[in-house]
Amino acid sequence: MIKLKAILLLASCIISYACQTDSSLSDSLGEFCAKLPRPEYANLKLHVTSNDWFEVYSVGDGVWALYEPHQWQEVISYLILGEQQAVLFDSGNGLGDIRAVVNKLTSLPLLVINSHSHIDHIGGNYQFENIASLSTEFSLTRSKGVDEASVKEEASAAALCRPLPAGVTQADHTIRPYQITRVLTAGQRLDLGGRQLEVISIPGHTDDSIALLDSEAGYLWTGDSYYAGPIWLFADETDLSDYQQSIHYLAKLSPQLTSLFPAHNTPKVDPKTLVEVASAFDKVLAGSETSEPEWDGVLRFQYDGFSFLLREDFADND
Repeated sequence: MIKLKAILLLASCIISYACQTDSSLSDSLGEFCAKLPRPEYANLKLHVTSNDWFEVYSVGDGVWALYEPHQWQEVISYLILGEQQAVLFDSGNGLGDIRAVVNKLTSLPLLVINSHSHIDHIGGNYQFENIASLSTEFSLTRSKGVDEASVKEEASAAALCRPLPAGVTQADHTIRPYQITRVLTAGQRLDLGGRQLEVISIPGHTDDSIALLDSEAGYLWTGDSYYAGPIWLFADETDLSDYQQSIHYLAKLSPQLTSLFPAHNTPKVDPKTLVEVASAFDKVLAGSETSEPEWDGVLRFQYDGFSFLLREDFADND
């Protein structure tokens, strides 16, 4: 994921039309692109369904990671297969044709489940008929579509390491409206046939954040509540107290887990990392950790393999 300073600069550029005058943005882009391919993918085999936008990897029994490596979010959506039904956990940025990839991987009836309703996880929802989500003000608002500068910048040249897919332009890129056809509830179990997924409500990053647990296989999908990189906890829709409770709940699951599947950067992480994340976040909220300014008003708390990005005044708002 690109340095957040570059995102702030890009937003300013969109307003001022002065991107060509700031070399630091292109420098940060160079850092992002230079990371590719990430070493964590060296032992994973690229599947034949991969194309110029999505890289597809088998990361578990009946689990496919659909990775968007050439866009600064490095989003990972997951196709989870049962014997009778499949789940697509998130649908990416909406820049590539994710349905075409899914159709090559399975012909099972498909349910899209969103880990949360940020724009980089709901972009492909419009391509699907069956979409499940928690019902919150945030998720319902986002289902109406999003067409604003923050969406356009996801398709800008500065956000990319290669050209956009054919037929996609920055000017036309929006998060298209979609219909939530099934409301999920905390603790609900979804039977895919030979595989059950438990829906775990983990508010904090957003109020509609969820994880999915396959307790038999020991698989946990975490969405944006954990990934190897800077975890964003500064948005208006973020609640730090809720996040603290949620990350501790996930950490308590770690002894029974075999694989952790986050929504950005790398598709498979040691579940023990969740214990480290929960412990580190406790120290951040207690005020015992040092930080560096990421940009005006946002701090970075850096750890080995992950970091937290919080508002400078987070202690006043907690």
